[in-house]
Amino acid sequence: MSELLLLLKYIFLGFVQGFTEPIPISSSGHLVILRELFGINIHGLSFEILVNFGSLIAVFLVYRKDIIRLTVNGIRYILKRDAHAKSDFHFIMYLVIATIPTGIIGLLLEDYISSRLSAAIFVGFTLLITGAALWIIRNLRGRKSDGDLNVKDALIVGLAQSVALIPGISRSGATIVASMLVGMKQETALRFSFLLYIPVSLGVTILSIEDIVKDPNFSALAIPYLLAFIATIIATFYSLKWFMHIMANGNLKYFSYYCFIVGILVILFI
Repeated sequence: MSELLLLLKYIFLGFVQGFTEPIPISSSGHLVILRELFGINIHGLSFEILVNFGSLIAVFLVYRKDIIRLTVNGIRYILKRDAHAKSDFHFIMYLVIATIPTGIIGLLLEDYISSRLSAAIFVGFTLLITGAALWIIRNLRGRKSDGDLNVKDALIVGLAQSVALIPGISRSGATIVASMLVGMKQETALRFSFLLYIPVSLGVTILSIEDIVKDPNFSALAIPYLLAFIATIIATFYSLKWFMHIMANGNLKYFSYYCFIVGILVILFI
Protein backbone atom coordinates (compact mmCIF):
# COMPACT_ATOMS: atom_id res chain seq x y z
CA MET A 1 0.00 0.00 0.00
CA SER A 2 2.84 2.37 0.84
CA GLU A 3 4.46 1.70 -2.56
CA LEU A 4 1.19 2.45 -4.34
CA LEU A 5 0.83 5.67 -2.37
CA LEU A 6 4.38 6.66 -3.32
CA LEU A 7 3.63 6.03 -7.01
CA LEU A 8 0.47 8.13 -6.81
CA LYS A 9 2.36 10.97 -5.11
CA TYR A 10 5.01 11.06 -7.84
CA ILE A 11 2.41 10.85 -10.62
CA PHE A 12 0.58 13.76 -9.01
CA LEU A 13 3.81 15.75 -8.72
CA GLY A 14 4.52 15.05 -12.40
CA PHE A 15 1.01 16.11 -13.34
CA VAL A 16 1.31 19.34 -11.33
CA GLN A 17 4.71 20.11 -12.89
CA GLY A 18 3.28 19.53 -16.35
CA PHE A 19 0.07 21.46 -15.80
CA THR A 20 1.73 24.47 -14.15
CA GLU A 21 4.80 24.74 -16.42
CA PRO A 22 3.07 26.49 -19.34
CA ILE A 23 0.71 28.65 -17.30
CA PRO A 24 1.97 31.67 -15.33
CA ILE A 25 1.67 30.34 -11.79
CA SER A 26 5.19 28.88 -11.27
CA SER A 27 5.70 25.13 -11.59
CA SER A 28 8.79 25.21 -9.34
CA GLY A 29 6.86 27.07 -6.65
CA HIS A 30 4.04 24.55 -6.72
CA LEU A 31 6.46 21.63 -6.45
CA VAL A 32 8.01 23.24 -3.36
CA ILE A 33 4.55 23.66 -1.81
CA LEU A 34 3.42 20.11 -2.62
CA ARG A 35 6.62 18.55 -1.29
CA GLU A 36 6.00 20.40 1.95
CA LEU A 37 2.38 19.21 2.11
CA PHE A 38 3.17 15.61 1.13
CA GLY A 39 6.30 15.38 3.22
CA ILE A 40 8.33 14.14 0.23
CA ASN A 41 12.04 14.80 0.60
CA ILE A 42 13.50 14.42 -2.90
CA HIS A 43 17.29 14.18 -2.81
CA GLY A 44 19.31 15.44 -5.73
CA LEU A 45 18.05 17.06 -8.92
CA SER A 46 17.14 13.98 -10.98
CA PHE A 47 13.41 14.36 -10.47
CA GLU A 48 13.33 18.05 -11.43
CA ILE A 49 15.54 17.39 -14.44
CA LEU A 50 13.31 14.59 -15.71
CA VAL A 51 9.99 16.39 -15.29
CA ASN A 52 11.40 19.52 -16.90
CA PHE A 53 12.57 17.37 -19.81
CA GLY A 54 9.03 15.98 -20.02
CA SER A 55 7.68 19.52 -20.31
CA LEU A 56 10.31 20.23 -22.98
CA ILE A 57 9.10 17.30 -25.08
CA ALA A 58 5.52 18.57 -24.86
CA VAL A 59 6.56 22.10 -25.91
CA PHE A 60 8.40 20.57 -28.88
CA LEU A 61 5.23 18.74 -29.90
CA VAL A 62 3.01 21.83 -29.64
CA TYR A 63 5.41 24.14 -31.50
CA ARG A 64 6.87 21.55 -33.89
CA LYS A 65 5.67 23.40 -37.02
CA ASP A 66 7.23 26.67 -35.83
CA ILE A 67 10.47 24.89 -34.93
CA ILE A 68 10.68 23.21 -38.34
CA ARG A 69 9.90 26.49 -40.16
CA LEU A 70 12.47 28.47 -38.17
CA THR A 71 15.12 25.79 -38.67
CA VAL A 72 14.55 25.50 -42.43
CA ASN A 73 14.38 29.27 -42.97
CA GLY A 74 17.35 29.91 -40.70
CA ILE A 75 19.50 27.53 -42.74
CA ARG A 76 18.10 28.94 -45.99
CA TYR A 77 19.04 32.47 -44.98
CA ILE A 78 22.57 31.46 -43.95
CA LEU A 79 23.20 29.54 -47.18
CA LYS A 80 21.27 31.59 -49.75
CA ARG A 81 20.56 34.93 -48.06
CA ASP A 82 16.91 34.41 -48.99
CA ALA A 83 15.10 37.66 -48.13
CA HIS A 84 11.90 35.78 -47.31
CA ALA A 85 13.76 33.83 -44.59
CA LYS A 86 15.43 36.87 -43.01
CA SER A 87 12.70 37.49 -40.43
CA ASP A 88 12.84 33.91 -39.13
CA PHE A 89 16.65 34.03 -38.99
CA HIS A 90 16.50 37.19 -36.88
CA PHE A 91 13.87 35.59 -34.64
CA ILE A 92 16.29 32.72 -33.97
CA MET A 93 19.08 35.19 -33.18
CA TYR A 94 16.84 37.00 -30.70
CA LEU A 95 16.07 33.68 -29.00
CA VAL A 96 19.81 33.03 -28.70
CA ILE A 97 20.41 36.52 -27.27
CA ALA A 98 17.55 36.11 -24.77
CA THR A 99 19.02 32.79 -23.61
CA ILE A 100 22.39 34.29 -22.62
CA PRO A 101 21.33 36.14 -19.42
CA THR A 102 19.61 33.03 -18.03
CA GLY A 103 22.64 30.87 -18.80
CA ILE A 104 25.08 33.24 -17.09
CA ILE A 105 22.92 33.98 -14.04
CA GLY A 106 21.93 30.33 -13.70
CA LEU A 107 25.56 29.19 -13.62
CA LEU A 108 26.51 31.85 -11.08
CA LEU A 109 23.53 31.70 -8.72
CA GLU A 110 21.88 28.27 -9.13
CA ASP A 111 23.36 26.82 -5.92
CA TYR A 112 22.45 29.92 -3.90
CA ILE A 113 18.89 29.96 -5.22
CA SER A 114 18.29 26.24 -4.58
CA SER A 115 19.71 26.39 -1.06
CA ARG A 116 18.46 29.77 0.17
CA LEU A 117 15.31 30.64 -1.77
CA SER A 118 13.32 27.40 -1.84
CA ALA A 119 11.40 27.65 1.44
CA ALA A 120 7.61 27.43 1.08
CA ILE A 121 6.98 30.77 2.80
CA PHE A 122 9.39 32.49 0.37
CA VAL A 123 7.43 30.94 -2.51
CA GLY A 124 4.28 32.48 -1.04
CA PHE A 125 5.77 35.97 -1.37
CA THR A 126 7.14 35.36 -4.86
CA LEU A 127 3.72 34.13 -6.00
CA LEU A 128 2.35 37.49 -4.90
CA ILE A 129 4.96 39.17 -7.10
CA THR A 130 3.96 36.97 -10.04
CA GLY A 131 0.30 37.85 -9.45
CA ALA A 132 1.08 41.58 -9.37
CA ALA A 133 3.06 41.38 -12.63
CA LEU A 134 0.22 39.55 -14.38
CA TRP A 135 -2.26 42.13 -13.11
CA ILE A 136 -0.19 44.96 -14.59
CA ILE A 137 -0.26 43.53 -18.13
CA ARG A 138 -3.77 42.01 -18.02
CA ASN A 139 -5.19 44.51 -20.55
CA LEU A 140 -2.14 45.12 -22.75
CA ARG A 141 -2.45 44.52 -26.48
CA GLY A 142 0.89 44.94 -28.24
CA ARG A 143 1.61 45.60 -31.91
CA LYS A 144 4.97 43.89 -32.48
CA SER A 145 4.96 40.72 -34.56
CA ASP A 146 7.85 38.28 -35.05
CA GLY A 147 9.54 40.53 -37.61
CA ASP A 148 9.35 43.66 -35.44
CA LEU A 149 11.55 42.48 -32.56
CA ASN A 150 15.01 43.86 -31.77
CA VAL A 151 18.02 43.10 -29.58
CA LYS A 152 16.74 45.26 -26.72
CA ASP A 153 13.45 43.31 -26.62
CA ALA A 154 15.34 40.02 -26.53
CA LEU A 155 17.61 41.12 -23.68
CA ILE A 156 14.71 42.39 -21.59
CA VAL A 157 12.80 39.12 -22.00
CA GLY A 158 15.99 37.14 -21.31
CA LEU A 159 16.59 39.05 -18.06
CA ALA A 160 12.97 38.42 -17.06
CA GLN A 161 13.49 34.70 -17.61
CA SER A 162 16.55 34.89 -15.33
CA VAL A 163 14.39 36.26 -12.51
CA ALA A 164 12.18 33.18 -12.92
CA LEU A 165 15.03 31.00 -11.64
CA ILE A 166 13.61 31.94 -8.24
CA PRO A 167 10.87 29.46 -7.15
CA GLY A 168 7.47 31.13 -7.19
CA ILE A 169 8.37 33.48 -10.05
CA SER A 170 6.70 31.89 -13.06
CA ARG A 171 9.02 31.46 -16.07
CA SER A 172 6.20 31.70 -18.58
CA GLY A 173 4.67 34.54 -16.58
CA ALA A 174 7.91 36.53 -16.38
CA THR A 175 8.73 36.15 -20.07
CA ILE A 176 5.18 36.87 -21.24
CA VAL A 177 4.94 39.92 -18.96
CA ALA A 178 8.26 41.24 -20.29
CA SER A 179 7.29 40.45 -23.89
CA MET A 180 4.03 42.32 -23.61
CA LEU A 181 5.64 45.26 -21.80
CA VAL A 182 8.02 45.74 -24.75
CA GLY A 183 5.00 45.78 -27.06
CA MET A 184 4.66 42.26 -28.47
CA LYS A 185 1.30 40.95 -29.61
CA GLN A 186 -0.09 38.19 -27.41
CA GLU A 187 0.55 35.49 -30.02
CA THR A 188 4.14 36.65 -30.54
CA ALA A 189 4.75 36.93 -26.79
CA LEU A 190 3.49 33.40 -26.26
CA ARG A 191 5.54 31.93 -29.10
CA PHE A 192 8.72 33.77 -28.07
CA SER A 193 8.26 32.70 -24.44
CA PHE A 194 7.91 29.00 -25.16
CA LEU A 195 10.48 28.78 -27.92
CA LEU A 196 12.82 30.50 -25.46
CA TYR A 197 12.08 27.72 -22.97
CA ILE A 198 13.54 25.14 -25.35
CA PRO A 199 17.26 26.09 -25.41
CA VAL A 200 17.34 26.76 -21.66
CA SER A 201 15.61 23.51 -20.73
CA LEU A 202 17.60 21.51 -23.28
CA GLY A 203 20.87 22.98 -22.00
CA VAL A 204 20.00 22.19 -18.39
CA THR A 205 19.06 18.63 -19.33
CA ILE A 206 22.30 17.99 -21.23
CA LEU A 207 24.47 19.51 -18.50
CA SER A 208 22.64 17.47 -15.84
CA ILE A 209 22.95 14.01 -17.40
CA GLU A 210 25.93 13.30 -15.14
CA ASP A 211 23.85 14.19 -12.06
CA ILE A 212 21.22 11.62 -13.07
CA VAL A 213 23.83 8.93 -13.74
CA LYS A 214 25.47 9.50 -10.36
CA ASP A 215 22.22 9.81 -8.40
CA PRO A 216 22.21 6.92 -5.87
CA ASN A 217 18.42 7.14 -5.51
CA PHE A 218 17.65 6.98 -9.21
CA SER A 219 17.54 3.20 -9.62
CA ALA A 220 15.34 2.72 -6.55
CA LEU A 221 12.89 5.38 -7.77
CA ALA A 222 13.10 4.65 -11.49
CA ILE A 223 9.44 3.61 -11.82
CA PRO A 224 7.99 6.57 -9.85
CA TYR A 225 10.24 8.92 -11.84
CA LEU A 226 9.16 7.34 -15.15
CA LEU A 227 5.45 7.65 -14.32
CA ALA A 228 5.95 11.26 -13.24
CA PHE A 229 7.82 11.90 -16.50
CA ILE A 230 4.94 10.52 -18.60
CA ALA A 231 2.37 12.46 -16.55
CA THR A 232 4.38 15.64 -17.10
CA ILE A 233 4.44 15.24 -20.90
CA ILE A 234 0.68 14.70 -21.12
CA ALA A 235 -0.21 17.47 -18.66
CA THR A 236 2.13 20.03 -20.26
CA PHE A 237 0.81 19.33 -23.75
CA TYR A 238 -2.84 19.90 -22.86
CA SER A 239 -2.12 22.71 -20.42
CA LEU A 240 -0.18 24.64 -23.07
CA LYS A 241 -2.98 24.15 -25.61
CA TRP A 242 -5.44 25.47 -23.02
CA PHE A 243 -3.21 28.42 -22.14
CA MET A 244 -2.91 29.40 -25.81
CA HIS A 245 -6.71 29.67 -25.86
CA ILE A 246 -6.66 31.72 -22.62
CA MET A 247 -4.09 34.13 -24.07
CA ALA A 248 -6.12 34.58 -27.25
CA ASN A 249 -9.08 35.67 -25.13
CA GLY A 250 -7.07 37.95 -22.82
CA ASN A 251 -7.98 36.28 -19.51
CA LEU A 252 -4.64 36.59 -17.71
CA LYS A 253 -6.28 38.32 -14.76
CA TYR A 254 -7.61 34.98 -13.50
CA PHE A 255 -4.06 33.69 -13.10
CA SER A 256 -3.28 36.85 -11.18
CA TYR A 257 -6.16 36.13 -8.78
CA TYR A 258 -4.93 32.56 -8.37
CA CYS A 259 -1.36 33.63 -7.52
CA PHE A 260 -2.65 36.13 -4.95
CA ILE A 261 -4.87 33.54 -3.26
CA VAL A 262 -2.30 30.72 -3.17
CA GLY A 263 0.49 33.09 -2.13
CA ILE A 264 -1.51 34.39 0.82
CA LEU A 265 -2.60 30.87 1.89
CA VAL A 266 1.02 29.63 1.78
CA ILE A 267 2.26 32.59 3.87
CA LEU A 268 -0.47 32.11 6.46
CA PHE A 269 -0.68 28.33 6.79
CA ILE A 270 2.47 26.59 5.52
